[in-house]
Amino acid sequence: MTAHPKILNVELGSKSYPIFIGNELLSQKSLITDYIHGQQVMIVSNTTVAPLYLEQVVKQLDGYKVEFIILPDGEQYKTLETVNTIFDALLKSHFDRTSTLIALGGGVVGDITGFAAASYQRGINFIQIPTTLLSQVDSSVGGKTGVNHDLGKNMIGAFFQPKAVIIDVNTLDTLNDREFSAGMAEVIKYGLLGNADFLSMIEENIESIMNRDKDLIADLIFRSCQDKARIVALDEFESGKRALLNLGHTFGHGIENTFGYGTYLHGEAVSIGMHMAAMLSMLEGDLSKEDTNRIQNILSRANLPTTIKKSMDSDSLIKAMSLDKKSIDGNIRLVLLKSIGDSLITGSYSQENFNTVISNFCH
Repeated sequence: MTAHPKILNVELGSKSYPIFIGNELLSQKSLITDYIHGQQVMIVSNTTVAPLYLEQVVKQLDGYKVEFIILPDGEQYKTLETVNTIFDALLKSHFDRTSTLIALGGGVVGDITGFAAASYQRGINFIQIPTTLLSQVDSSVGGKTGVNHDLGKNMIGAFFQPKAVIIDVNTLDTLNDREFSAGMAEVIKYGLLGNADFLSMIEENIESIMNRDKDLIADLIFRSCQDKARIVALDEFESGKRALLNLGHTFGHGIENTFGYGTYLHGEAVSIGMHMAAMLSMLEGDLSKEDTNRIQNILSRANLPTTIKKSMDSDSLIKAMSLDKKSIDGNIRLVLLKSIGDSLITGSYSQENFNTVISNFCH
């Protein structure tokens, strides 16, 4: 790709915003400054990303009052306490409601920064600069912001859209293999949900993708964001179709919560969760055994786990899953597959089949 970015728009009326995807975008000053309000800018990053890219972003902000806050890295820090450190920094530096927050990092940084932006003085401007594959294809787009609670993942938050999402594919050069694979879980999800041709493309090119072919990766990001933007435009507040994007997430969030955040990366837990959802879909008589095996195979080829490696109590997992946001009156609602490319959200599945899946994965 050239330095000229591809542009996607998330169509949300007055809250619409662009997604820029390309190389060397952090060196293009106007891409960032065009979406800043006022003169006060607070960059939020973490201890992993800041040494790599903070100076590059600050360099584009000459003439602004720029402050930054560096958070510890890890899902276990996605808490209200961490958000409060951002509020402290904003207040101590007298940031007003014309200020702009910039999230420079992965999904945790983006979710925390977005929630801080939604809450500070009842809402200030913010920009997403995602630096991991998972955040580039999923969490930076759509305005879901928030933090975890000891009793459940992403249970405290707000829908709050950014002014722009700037995806510099070059930032993936510094992403380790485990984090890259974790991002592939969300990419594969789009193929399973409603884009069977996309899944076939991933399967045919998986070795080159895992070897970091830049053109292929840029195409994956573009097509994933395209799918996400289309669904968000139809259902901004997840009252219907958008909930399908949670394929594997109810199982996955339960795994993360039960083991403690950080044992499994989010994408790793979602990968296991998608395999569990596929197994349940097969037991329900919808998904074929061939397609269930195909799903496990593509996840494995992306170097993702498809089984729970450590000992886990089934009752603990079910309890954690019951706290999922999609649960209604204690009924665990799941995204299941009728076939590859055809999905539904339902609470009407056989409890016996559900228990069979849980017992097969817990040991």
